[in-house]
Amino acid sequence: MLSLKSSLSGLCALLLLGQMSLARAELPEFTELVEEASPAVVNISTRQNLPQREVAAQGQVPDLEGLPPMFREFFERNIPQMPRGPGGGRQREAQSLGSGFIISDDGYVLTNNHVIADADEIIVRLSDRSELEAKLIGADPRTDVALLKVEGKGLPTVKLGKSQALKVGEWVLAIGSPFGFDHSVTAGIVSAKGRSLPNESYVPFIQTDVAINPGNSGGPLFNLDGEVVGINSQIFTRSGGFMGLSFAIPIDVAMDVANQLKSEGKVSRGWLGVVIQEVNKDLAESFGLDKPAGALVAQVLEEGPAAKGGLQVGDVILSLNGQPIIMSADLPHLVGALKPGSQADLEVVREGERKRITLSIGALPEEGEEMPVAGEAGVERSSNRLGVSVAELSAEQKKAFDLRGGVVIKEVQSGPAALIGLRPGDVITHLNNQAIDSAKTFAQVAKELPVNRSVSMRVLRQGRASFITFKLAE
Repeated sequence: MLSLKSSLSGLCALLLLGQMSLARAELPEFTELVEEASPAVVNISTRQNLPQREVAAQGQVPDLEGLPPMFREFFERNIPQMPRGPGGGRQREAQSLGSGFIISDDGYVLTNNHVIADADEIIVRLSDRSELEAKLIGADPRTDVALLKVEGKGLPTVKLGKSQALKVGEWVLAIGSPFGFDHSVTAGIVSAKGRSLPNESYVPFIQTDVAINPGNSGGPLFNLDGEVVGINSQIFTRSGGFMGLSFAIPIDVAMDVANQLKSEGKVSRGWLGVVIQEVNKDLAESFGLDKPAGALVAQVLEEGPAAKGGLQVGDVILSLNGQPIIMSADLPHLVGALKPGSQADLEVVREGERKRITLSIGALPEEGEEMPVAGEAGVERSSNRLGVSVAELSAEQKKAFDLRGGVVIKEVQSGPAALIGLRPGDVITHLNNQAIDSAKTFAQVAKELPVNRSVSMRVLRQGRASFITFKLAE
């Protein structure tokens, strides 16, 4: 009996060891990847020329001129001196600001634009601790990508992968210089793809849970094949440190930018000339869609590619060149990747029917222009079941807003309009998928609105157009 118990105990122990070995075998092994890739990862620091008064005002270096010799000798001995620039002005010392990686053996280096912004001198430190001064080839603030060049031959390089091939849940690894600690390695998984961040319309970010901290910016994100699939760029944090949400620029996007910077010195992007918004459940119902999806065109800019191509306010864009638009934020990524002058095939829903529109993509302007704020309206008024008083737009307003029709809200009474947040001065251009060309038309459409069904309204407020939805009770 005793020997049977001993045998069973031994068998259980063997099974447990086998399970532990199997679990260990399933975990990724990073050592070979790190050994091969680390030499091509660099630390990037900068120097910035500052007038001596500005440096002193920052409390970094006091002005020692005019002090008695005894005090001046004391301060010079105990306070680190910053190097003097031409003409005696002081320079800010080199600071470890970020990371980068070498993409060609003749010295081209990729990093983030915010790492080298406003720098007068850029220093690249290699894995053997040697330092090289880098030349800025070009930078693109919209994608936060910068291309540098150092003098060298036969430099170690990274292998470039395809960010489009990444899958959510896949293991990835980062190498960088967080807080100045060179060649620190962290690992995690891909949390999501195609993320849109505020003010970052042209980058479909890769979201990971790889530990990224200040100093990792500009460093490479590797897949398990040792290929760079992204540039670590941003983190979401409330503490200033890593909180499990890190974002990387896809290497496909970064290399397209780098190639344009290298050959043209600037980056050209596609442009439609529309203002879009998300399609929620109520908007989907009001536009006759089966489910919330696509990008709703809230505004078409005058003389833009969309206007010339026949795109209209109220169209819901479902796909671009066969690529589905699930979220409205998908559209700027796809349009921005197109070359100006190329053709785009759009699938849209207009007044409940699917249509195909082919138009020519324009070039994204350097700076957009905002539309003027609504001013005073005319005197003709109309009251209705929505609880608003409206008036005709003047000829000057129509010209300023580039409108053929519409009405301006003069007064908001108690009722549905107040509940959905309408304000005096808002301009209504469409109601229940119908264009409003006058106060009379508005009153007629408002009178015939259905009850207990989502109804859409296009509102222009301070130059920004958007669709809102509401339901009227019995």
